Amino acid sequence: MRASLRRRLSGASAGSESLSLAVLGVGNIGTVHLGSALAMDDVTVVAAADAVAENRQRAEKMGVPRTYDDYAALLESESPDAAVVALPPFLHAEAVERAAEAGVDVFVEKPLARTVEEAEAMLEAADEAGIRVGVDHTLRYQPDVVGVKEAYEEGRIGRVPFASMVRINDDPFGRPPVEDAPPSWRLDPDAVGGGALLELGVHCFDVLEWLFGDLEVRDAQVDATLDLPLEDAATVSLRAPETETAISLHCGTYQWEDLPEVNTRLALQGVTGTIENEEYLPENFYASAATSALGNVASRFTGDDPDVYGPTFYYRAHYDALADFAEAILADEAPPVDGETGKRTLELAETAYELAGRNGGADGDGDSEADGDGADSLEVMH
Repeated sequence: MRASLRRRLSGASAGSESLSLAVLGVGNIGTVHLGSALAMDDVTVVAAADAVAENRQRAEKMGVPRTYDDYAALLESESPDAAVVALPPFLHAEAVERAAEAGVDVFVEKPLARTVEEAEAMLEAADEAGIRVGVDHTLRYQPDVVGVKEAYEEGRIGRVPFASMVRINDDPFGRPPVEDAPPSWRLDPDAVGGGALLELGVHCFDVLEWLFGDLEVRDAQVDATLDLPLEDAATVSLRAPETETAISLHCGTYQWEDLPEVNTRLALQGVTGTIENEEYLPENFYASAATSALGNVASRFTGDDPDVYGPTFYYRAHYDALADFAEAILADEAPPVDGETGKRTLELAETAYELAGRNGGADGDGDSEADGDGADSLEVMH
């Protein structure tokens, strides 16, 4: 884990004013971003917007001075330096365009957009307005993934002929038994753009290109194990020409009763050994979380800087990603994970969808109307 981001952020912006920030969307991930921003010394949260009254009330309790029920109204009434776009995917394009009109830099939750075409329009609007676009691809900030990259770049295992990556989750329903239905947009192909391949795959594409350079999608298959209009499983075969690495990627949103402690598995099979992300996890994940949580509580009384989101390193990765974006904006530089990076992951996803469609989607027989699930969803999504 890097040194205190509070100190790092403060040092990077010495002599600069605080970055004023608005949060557009204060649902699940928006609340994570809000908590991160509130913990940063050189970031001041000036407002938040959400259509749900309960979410606005939560933001107010967390210390946000002004809340709005419409993000457009916030952008018209406030003058933040930057905004976090944590809205559903179908609102990303409009929100970025509104922010561009207001001259507000944006940090957009992934996926950046639903399609490459939509992303291109967003980035064109941003470029014309002179605003910067960052994307929340946080997997590259997790300490286990960082550890893999550092070991690989040090040459610990030499050339890597083969790599594999698996990422799973339990969205959109959560662990069984399911008590509450997800918001309707979560199961709407037009609203979200895609299923597991888009929701989880873009994270993986980002990490794999971060490791190996430009990727080529060689083959893909999607599947729907539930009677839904979105795929909940996807397997993609890739190749990295620069390093001559063959890569197998699998993403799935499964209804497991118990998810593993870490829902990403990354393995690099090198000519002199293997690197796995499990090597860089805390020895006892939950014990480490408890220790960190107690330390945060104690810091409230001692006045020390808390280890922000230490108990859940997923949240700490979100913190690091937003901190890097804020640091770049304060320094008048391009974000390290920018809009072009976000668009690139969509290009890889769209290529995978096209190949899966040729392979017959969920059926494997080329008949996209066979059972109305995975393959049929490709026609709706793209």
